[in-house]
Amino acid sequence: MTTKTKLWIAVGLGLVAVVGVLVGVKAMQIGTMIKAGKAFVPPPEAVTSVQVEAARWQPIQSASGTLVAFRGVTVGSELPGAIREVSFDSGTSVKKGAVLVRLDSSTEEAQLAAARADENLARLNYERAVEVRKGQANTPADLDAADARYKQAQAAANTLKTTIDKKSIRAPFDGRIAIRQVELGQVLAAGAPVASLQSVTPIYVEFSLPQQALARLKVGQPVRLNTDTFPASTWDGKVSTINTEVDIATRNVRVRATIPNDDGRLRPGMFANVEVISPEQLPVLIVPATAVIFAPYGDSIFVLEKKTGPDGKEELTAQQRFVRLGERRGDLVAVVSGLKAGETVVSSGAFKLRSGAAVVIKNDMAPDVQANPKPAEN
Repeated sequence: MTTKTKLWIAVGLGLVAVVGVLVGVKAMQIGTMIKAGKAFVPPPEAVTSVQVEAARWQPIQSASGTLVAFRGVTVGSELPGAIREVSFDSGTSVKKGAVLVRLDSSTEEAQLAAARADENLARLNYERAVEVRKGQANTPADLDAADARYKQAQAAANTLKTTIDKKSIRAPFDGRIAIRQVELGQVLAAGAPVASLQSVTPIYVEFSLPQQALARLKVGQPVRLNTDTFPASTWDGKVSTINTEVDIATRNVRVRATIPNDDGRLRPGMFANVEVISPEQLPVLIVPATAVIFAPYGDSIFVLEKKTGPDGKEELTAQQRFVRLGERRGDLVAVVSGLKAGETVVSSGAFKLRSGAAVVIKNDMAPDVQANPKPAEN
């Protein structure tokens, strides 16, 4: 073996030794890291907690509704004619029978005068025929003809009188009249609209509820209404009508409630939020809505449990539990199943937890929850 070959062998053995040492060092480092990872215990997460509270709630069914006039029509002209008088202003209140518009009836009034004269003559002829008949100087047929002529003259005069009356367009009921659609001197066709008349004291609200609501829905049930037009006001009323059929497309039932509207602030066509209140109170378990983790596969809540740690000390852990939710009111939500009264749950901070995670309670950071929250005024 030559000297050069021996040199290459020595170099190779040296390289192998160096690589072996490096691999051994690295293996020791990795092993140390693995052991440290297994021994590492993450610090407890800071959360707020609250106890599951047992309460009694009146079931409330919410819906979006539309206000409808108690009575509402578009007042129109039954007969054609030229407008000679307009007796109302847009937006004013009118009484039943008040004259809104008068049409020209001069022709009919002249015809009525002639008809009244004809009626008077027919009456006199009839009275003479009655007297003559007493003396047997005429036949019963003459008396019947005089009577018929008198009644025909009366009918003709009454027809003209009715036509004249119809040329005075009157309010059919008490209400508030809308913007008028006619002007003085305008020639109206038969059926032409004059103005919309709405009776809004009281007023109806119409809304739809799912068919499941029929089990608790009754005529006379209390209703509460509010609208974003007057956010600080609410109106109380009662269910007056429940439709006799369920919509086959939506499976909803149409409901109408009557709402007092003495101040007239509610107007037909307005949008309203409606709450139908059941008279009975049902037991429920309530928690803050912030405690719930909402997910497509199911809603869950972290329940706090005491557990002994590896060091033998007692610690709090959060265990995830799936729940079924009910009605929500403000910041609170009812839990139908999955929890028991008195259990302690995570009220905020649940999004950063996993089942079995250690936690520490910091209730000084707990948010204020209310069933009827109100925004703070600036």
